[in-house]
Amino acid sequence: MNEELSAISEKYSPQEKQLLEKAYGIASEALAGIQRGNGHPFIEHPAGVALIVAKELGLMCDAIIAIFLHEATRNNPELFEKVKKEYSPQIMTMVEGLNNISTITPKETKLQAENYRKLIVSYSKDPRVTLIKLADRLEVMRHLEYFPKSSIKRKITETIMLYAPLAHQLGLYNIKNELEDLYFKYSDPENYRAITNKLKATESDRKKLAEQFIRPLEETLKKRYTYKLKIRTKTAYSIWRKMQKQGVPFEGVFDVFAIRFIVDAPPDKEIEHAYCWDIYSEVTKEYKPDTSRLRDWISHPKPNGYESLHITVENREGAHIEVQIRTARMDEIAENGHAAHWSYKGIKNEHNLDEWLLNVKKMLESPDSAPYSPALFSTLNEIFVFTPAGDLKELPKGATILDFAFNIHSNLGVRCSGAKVNGKVVSIREELHTGDVVEIMSSKNQKPSADWLNIVVSSKARNRIKNKLKEEEGKMSSLGREILERRMKNWKMELTDDILSDLTRHFRKKTISDFCIAIGNEEIDALEIKNYLTAENEGCQQESAALPASGNDARREDSKKNENHDFLIINDKLDNIGFKMAKCCNPIFGDDVFGFVSATGGIKIHRISCPNAARLLEKYPYRVQKVKWRQVSGTTQFQAGLKVIAEGEFSTGNEIIESLNRQKASIRAFNIEERSAKKQRGEFNILINISVSNNGHLDRVISDIKKIKGVKTVIRTSGK
Repeated sequence: MNEELSAISEKYSPQEKQLLEKAYGIASEALAGIQRGNGHPFIEHPAGVALIVAKELGLMCDAIIAIFLHEATRNNPELFEKVKKEYSPQIMTMVEGLNNISTITPKETKLQAENYRKLIVSYSKDPRVTLIKLADRLEVMRHLEYFPKSSIKRKITETIMLYAPLAHQLGLYNIKNELEDLYFKYSDPENYRAITNKLKATESDRKKLAEQFIRPLEETLKKRYTYKLKIRTKTAYSIWRKMQKQGVPFEGVFDVFAIRFIVDAPPDKEIEHAYCWDIYSEVTKEYKPDTSRLRDWISHPKPNGYESLHITVENREGAHIEVQIRTARMDEIAENGHAAHWSYKGIKNEHNLDEWLLNVKKMLESPDSAPYSPALFSTLNEIFVFTPAGDLKELPKGATILDFAFNIHSNLGVRCSGAKVNGKVVSIREELHTGDVVEIMSSKNQKPSADWLNIVVSSKARNRIKNKLKEEEGKMSSLGREILERRMKNWKMELTDDILSDLTRHFRKKTISDFCIAIGNEEIDALEIKNYLTAENEGCQQESAALPASGNDARREDSKKNENHDFLIINDKLDNIGFKMAKCCNPIFGDDVFGFVSATGGIKIHRISCPNAARLLEKYPYRVQKVKWRQVSGTTQFQAGLKVIAEGEFSTGNEIIESLNRQKASIRAFNIEERSAKKQRGEFNILINISVSNNGHLDRVISDIKKIKGVKTVIRTSGK
């Protein structure tokens, strides 16, 4: 038996010590040859769990013995029957419960906290089983690097959805906080590192603030009480959740830390309460309190036994500080739960411990007290779904069968025709939920359609569907062109780009590709094309015959004369040819613009001041089209982007929003970010996407923003 366990067992009776050593020996023999991911003997795991149960949960010898017997017998029913004769019914009840729980797989629990709670209760005739399971999961999470990647994802998901909320419900805050931070470390390592590094970097500032806080109170309080001051820093995961919920950076979280008074008091509740309220009175005399944030959990403790007095105060520099006031007894229970409190006192079978364990059992059994809080998952925007083989797949909320199929493989996605969810056949539109077991059904004849884009929510599925549709469109466009070339050859005609463009306009298609697809789909009849081309040729021949011999010069002159009038007109209706506003510069009504014929036959409208304009005009003058605006309706809106560089307070953003509202510019996106360069410290960028009616409207918006104090410059952007 390792040294730490030997040290713990010294406080046990000779009989208990003998039974523990024997249980350790049984486990060592049963687990011989089995290794952990680090190559060490597997006995390290139950030994680690036993230390957590003894030191951090404070359970007695029976629970520690149960851990070793559980690991020894979980896959060996014969050994279970053998040791059953040598150990008490209480120990074997715990062993049996732990063995049963070990058979639960994520596929069976479906990661639904309510179902998992029912399974735990059904197997936990002794409430200590639940506490041992928490210790087991904590030991696993502390050594998660031993596990393969596929297993890590499943374990961290179970931890955040089941074990951390359960620890919170039972008042085991230290365990709950550690489980959450370990989840955060493996689920989002980049943000975890960023927050933990910022906590380290600001540690000295917090200490300094605490010293300044206590200085004016110290003389008065030390005369009356013996107390210690502790700085409680919020966990990285808790800070991240608050940043997500409030949409603020790290610096915007005001309660990153709290100052905690832990006062020594006699074990009398009236005296304890009087001490706490007296310290509260002194704190609020010196500092301005926010009474809306007063939390009195000493008069009315939480159901899990948590007792403390909380208040937020403001110092003379305007900094907000959370202050927690409690006695040493309250702090001990708040940190480690009732079980730890009583074990530290060395009291066995203490009535209060038995009562707390009974409350654990009631809490688990109560239908009104599920071991999780919906608020905990308010920032989680994903679901977790299993394949029939038990592999875990992470998808966004609202994901459907199609999302799941494309997540597995693109080829499976495009052939997906439905699925079996938990054994029930459903359509591709079926929305999935965390814990569902999904088996995809496919068909060789299945093909994606544009309607599929309305079914999926994941960007991965959406992009792959779009790519497949483009691929299919490309095939159909090539087929359509091939059909047209073959037909025109039969008609003794040659297919040229000019003819294709002319046909595209005549049949009111946006692009040449759309026109060719329409031929491939038999949407346009070949006879209609022939009739149009024949009539066109006949008209040209008649016009040519009617011209005088010198007509060539006249036609050249007319062409020259009418050249200036050959404009593409932009209006509310795309009725003569396909055109789109270029995303690189986002033109709006009134801008100086030109058209550029793209490779697909459509026309992109660019501003003359577009960053790409010089290159396009110089290299491809033959593809440039003159463009004129026609008066558009008052309801037509154009998208514009602005970049505002400002200095001073972030409240400048509110003034800009008020300015935009005054100018009746609809806000589509608004984002504030600090400028990172050394010379730009104290400055920030405000990126805005708005809707305006024309460039005059935009000019008024920019002019109004420039009047705001702190605004250095306003730049028009593409608005991407």
